Amino acid sequence: MKSIAAILFLFCTVAVTAQNKLVSGPWAGNVELRNATIWLEVSPEVKTVAVKFSPSDAKLKSKTVSFKGKLGNDFNPVKIDLNGLDFNTTYTYNIFIDGKLTPVPFSTRFTTKDLWQYRKPAPDFTFLAGSCAYFNEPVYDRPGKPYGGDSSIFETMANTPAAFHIWMGDNWYTREVDYGSVWGLNYRASRDRGQKVLQKFMAQMPQYAIWDDHDYGPNDAGKSYILKEESRDIFKNYSLNPSYGEEGKGIYTKISYADVDLFLTDDRYFRSENEMPDSIDGKPSSAKTYLGQEQMEWLKNALVNSSATFKIIVTGSQVMNPLNQFECMRHFSFEYNQLQDFLSTQKINGVIFFTGDRHHSEVIKVECAGLYPMFDVTASPYTAGVSKVTGAEKNNPYRVANTLVEAQNFAKVSVSGKRNERNLKVEFIGLKGEKLGEWTVSENELKTAIK
Repeated sequence: MKSIAAILFLFCTVAVTAQNKLVSGPWAGNVELRNATIWLEVSPEVKTVAVKFSPSDAKLKSKTVSFKGKLGNDFNPVKIDLNGLDFNTTYTYNIFIDGKLTPVPFSTRFTTKDLWQYRKPAPDFTFLAGSCAYFNEPVYDRPGKPYGGDSSIFETMANTPAAFHIWMGDNWYTREVDYGSVWGLNYRASRDRGQKVLQKFMAQMPQYAIWDDHDYGPNDAGKSYILKEESRDIFKNYSLNPSYGEEGKGIYTKISYADVDLFLTDDRYFRSENEMPDSIDGKPSSAKTYLGQEQMEWLKNALVNSSATFKIIVTGSQVMNPLNQFECMRHFSFEYNQLQDFLSTQKINGVIFFTGDRHHSEVIKVECAGLYPMFDVTASPYTAGVSKVTGAEKNNPYRVANTLVEAQNFAKVSVSGKRNERNLKVEFIGLKGEKLGEWTVSENELKTAIK
């Protein structure tokens, strides 16, 4: 009996030691037809990291891929690419740190995309989205009532089946002690990504992300932020998107799933400060930028290239809300008008905006000349403080009825239906899984009338 106890003690000691070297993760992202990437963060004393993986429903020999990058820094986010996978296949994986298996208290698996094109109808699927995740740290938080709310929302999200999740900005909140240094920016990303309540959720589904001001730098920060290049590097280290801007600028990219394209835009790197004049001599000023010329050209071309039924433009600030007195693309009227004119002239069908930031959720509908009605789906907050609408927004005539949610929530988005009859449904889900609001749009409501 003593020998068995000794073996169990030794096993538990090894497991605890291994887990102490695991700061955060693991989870999978950038999951494609034949590729995926595993993310985790390890402590500074770690020498080696490897991923061992195999199909979950076949007795095939497993493969191991080792991390080739540098370790031993204060912060050590790790990305390991898995290539040559089979499509529409579920894989399980395990992490080995310094040669030892590192157990985690949740399943670690992912499923590659299905090769449906030219073979069968686009599959129905669900994804999750939302914004504004604030985790309290009293020593650095502002005095008074804690700003961060109930983080059990991520447990609810972990138990909500979905193909993937989109972080729509303010994925972590830098404080005054963070955004003045590169070390501080790294600290905040590492600390918040390492929250225990996040780990199971992150591993349940592929994760993709944009940023907004608080995970970029100071409140309302734009192109003048002095650490924007370093902030971009950190965002890349703590996310798994397929790409990050062009020519080393910005974080914008595109992901596709079934017959939906999601254009993940960057509303910070190229953005003029909000106080810059929006018009000069009564005309919209091209000097006040939101996406910036380079990103705008990419977005236009990407939209023209897309044959997706639904084309979702994801950005941190609201876009369409005429009564928004805070950050909104409408306050950058040159680019706002340019994008609307482009959609109308090119007859780009199926466009919907998905946005965060506002600390409440709603769907805004705006009639647009020469175009179908434009919708802006705002989903916020996860855990940050709830902000109730006031003033003219309280009874906003542009808000779709029964979509205002002034509570912690996330969006559950379902795409379903036959070809040429596809529908996109948004449900705003509360802390315990309760439905707080709902809205559905058909693909035929998002088509420009042919004259």
